[in-house]
Amino acid sequence: MDTHCFELITGPMSCGKTEELLRRIRRCIIARKKVKVISPDIDTRTKGDYIESRNGLWLDAVKVKHSIQILSLVKDCEVVAIDELQFFDSNIVPVITKLMNEGKKVIGTGLELDFKAEPFGSMPELLCLATDVYKLHAVCMKCGCENATRTQRLIDGKPADKSSPLIMIGGDETYEARCIKCYELPDVEKKSKFLGLKLLQFDNK
Repeated sequence: MDTHCFELITGPMSCGKTEELLRRIRRCIIARKKVKVISPDIDTRTKGDYIESRNGLWLDAVKVKHSIQILSLVKDCEVVAIDELQFFDSNIVPVITKLMNEGKKVIGTGLELDFKAEPFGSMPELLCLATDVYKLHAVCMKCGCENATRTQRLIDGKPADKSSPLIMIGGDETYEARCIKCYELPDVEKKSKFLGLKLLQFDNK
């Protein structure tokens, strides 16, 4: 088994990141490696201490609040699997670096872009740190193309405004995969200012 490595699985929502993570973990378990699965406690989509893919696969996991906690949980492990890396604080970068230096194999998943199509959390640094990057694509839920790379946030079925909070936990009713062509990010505040300016100009005539 490879050691001193960090395999990073990334892509938009609904592209199969957790499913791929679970597949790799199960292979490590079959190989009789000591594995520990970590998940951020901010991810409340599962009601217990486990991670679950959209197709129903699941595995026990330890939920943690701060990334530094991971170090004390995985001392006797050979493989450390971490789901939803984008939700962890910035210490996740030195934590994974330390695990790699200790000879462990780290496998992680994370959204590289947030709903505004901007780099998410520590993912830019983690992409640079990774020894292998596996970038998955999803099916666009609007046009059906198989090259969706964006995560579309929906509120009441409509694209969320740019000013929407960065983190909003939700499932298929809140997020869907979109290709670049179909991805939308309304800017209500900018539009309101523009309309206000137009009305002011009209009133002054």
